[in-house]
Amino acid sequence: MNKSNLIYILPNLFTASSIFVGVISIVEASKGNFSAAAWLILLALVFDGLDGRIARMTNTTSQFGVEFDSLADIISFGIAPAMLLYFFTGVVFGRFGILVSAIYVIFGAIRLARFNISTAKTDPNIFIGLPIPTAAVFVSMWILLFHKYTFHDYSIILLFLTLGVAILMVSNFRYPSFKKIQLDRPMVFKTMILLVLVASLLYLFSIEGLAIIVFAYTLYGPLRALRSLRLRKINIKR
Repeated sequence: MNKSNLIYILPNLFTASSIFVGVISIVEASKGNFSAAAWLILLALVFDGLDGRIARMTNTTSQFGVEFDSLADIISFGIAPAMLLYFFTGVVFGRFGILVSAIYVIFGAIRLARFNISTAKTDPNIFIGLPIPTAAVFVSMWILLFHKYTFHDYSIILLFLTLGVAILMVSNFRYPSFKKIQLDRPMVFKTMILLVLVASLLYLFSIEGLAIIVFAYTLYGPLRALRSLRLRKINIKR
C-alpha cells in the first residue's frame, strides 16, 4: 500500500474512532457510568471535528467520506446521547422516556439527511437547524449537571430539554458554522484574550462552562429569528 492510499485512509480512521467511542459511550451508559458516557460523547466530537479537517488539509475529501461521516454522526451524536438520556432518566418515565429518545434520534437523522442534500446550495458559514453534534453535547452536558448536583427529582426537565433541541435540529433557524472566520488584526488580539478567559472558565468549571456555552449557542437561533421578525415589523410600520 503506497503513501497516497494511506492518506485517504487517515480521515476515515478518525471517523471510525468516533463510532467506536460512541459505542463505548452506550455501553458505559447501560452500566450506569453516566459521567464516563457523557465525556465519551465529547471525545467523539473531537474525532468528528478532526476527520473533516484532515480530509480538507490532505485534499482527500470524497463522497464515501461524507456518507461515512453521516453514519458515524447518527451513532455518536444520535443513538449514544439518546441511550444516555434513557438510561439516566427516561427509563423512570416509561413510554414517554422511550418516545423522547426515539424522537431525538429520528429528528437527528432527518437533520443529517437534509444537511447532506443541501450542502452545495447553502452558505458554508451558516447551518440551517441546530447541528446534531451540538444537540448531543447539549444533552450530555445537562445530564452531567443533573448528575453532579443530584437533581434527579427534577430529571423530567431533561426530557423536555431534549425534545426542544430535537425540534431545533429540524427547524429553519440559522446558526453560525465558524468554518470560515476572518479576523482583522485588532480582532485577533481581542479574540485571543476571550479564548484565554473561556479556557480559564472551562478549567475551573468544565461542566458548567460547557453547559453555558452550548446553551447560549442553542438559544442563538430562536433569538436571532425573533430579532429579525421584530426588525421586520418595525420596518413595515415605517
